[in-house]
Amino acid sequence: MGDWAGRTAAETAAAVRAKEVTPREVVAECLARIERLDGRIGAFRKVRAEAVLAEADAVAARTDLAQLPLAGVPVAVKDNLAVRGESHRDGSAATPDTPAAEDHPTVARLRAAGAVVVGLTNVPELCVFGTTEGVFGTTRNPWDTSRTAGGSSGGSAAAVAAGLVPVALGNDGMGSLRIPAANCGLVTLKPGLGVVPAGIGNGDWFGMAENGPLATTVEDLRLVLGVLAGGADGPPAQEASPRRIAVALRSPLVGVGVSRPYTTAVREAAGALARAGHQVRRAEPPYPLSLGVTALRHWTAGTAVDAAGLDRARLARRTRVHADLGRRFVRSVRTSDSRERLRARLTPFFTEHDVLLTPALARRSPAAGPWHERGWLRNVLANTAYSPFTPPWNLTGWPAMSVPFGALPSGAPCAVQLAGRPGTEAVLLELAEELEKLRPWRRTAPVAGL
Repeated sequence: MGDWAGRTAAETAAAVRAKEVTPREVVAECLARIERLDGRIGAFRKVRAEAVLAEADAVAARTDLAQLPLAGVPVAVKDNLAVRGESHRDGSAATPDTPAAEDHPTVARLRAAGAVVVGLTNVPELCVFGTTEGVFGTTRNPWDTSRTAGGSSGGSAAAVAAGLVPVALGNDGMGSLRIPAANCGLVTLKPGLGVVPAGIGNGDWFGMAENGPLATTVEDLRLVLGVLAGGADGPPAQEASPRRIAVALRSPLVGVGVSRPYTTAVREAAGALARAGHQVRRAEPPYPLSLGVTALRHWTAGTAVDAAGLDRARLARRTRVHADLGRRFVRSVRTSDSRERLRARLTPFFTEHDVLLTPALARRSPAAGPWHERGWLRNVLANTAYSPFTPPWNLTGWPAMSVPFGALPSGAPCAVQLAGRPGTEAVLLELAEELEKLRPWRRTAPVAGL
């Protein structure tokens, strides 16, 4: 066998367990692909070229190789999570370049399952915005390198979409997994509260941020999510049964419009699920008019907490403004019951419907460029205009996922979002798997011209 770069995690692990290929051979092919392509994409802040080969050899020597669910699988890790022996810079010149003494619990679980960490991926400074650029470079969408990959897990998404690694680890505080996944044609799930260890920054953005995988297939997503959640196989597959699916096309944020490719994707996905036997109907969730203000207060306050103690002079201006605004809200966010009221408002909707189907984004991602050098308001407006659908599910702490479906006029992927009440991760994965079978997507971006 050959051509291991671009294979799925499940295929790779099965071949390594069967000793059809060695972890070193798989990693070497991934490193060669990274060297060839990443100069145009900018997915990685640090590639662990020597260390990962040694770690691949260590996996091959493990006595439990035949039982490892991720045996020899190369993974990329978002650069706000600790990888032993490496610094995590969080996209900022203001953070210390100090090697971590221990792995983050999610990284430790991936390694225990046999995965090897190829490198750390680029993020916007302090993972604040939905585009990925800064002092460590600009991350571009492998499907359309004129556009940003999204953020804040933009480097992780670009690495998977370009076939540099089969899966990657990211996290999501206001959509930071789902936004780049939707841009880059990947499937991802932001788990609900407590499913996967968090420990992101200084308090997980008041408990809104969750770690999760980015993958090219639902099978890989389920596999890695299971490892991260402490099991081997992910949430148990649900017995196929008709689900009550609400379809919503309006933006949760007042004044934000939704472009035709994304509404078309939702309508077509709804039609496919209806033909498959599900009960599908139009129903808009009762989002409060104050949702945008609530989201902004939590978003900026989370940044203020993460920026505390850092050298302000070394932060980008947009980050400083975001943190300065957020400092006014930290105390009130900590004591507010706004999130509990939002959950109470939405709970009756999810007693009538099992799952909510929406656009993943409102429009295609902004052009790639030096957004970190642009003004704060311009960044906030650009982010809000293209990603209004993700924040509600961070505020509630409920699971939500992005699933590729259809294409934009440029040929880049389009996507839909599935959201559910607490504990419905397996239901969301079941529906995503149905959509994958009904409308298969191309797993990785074409490399012509890269």
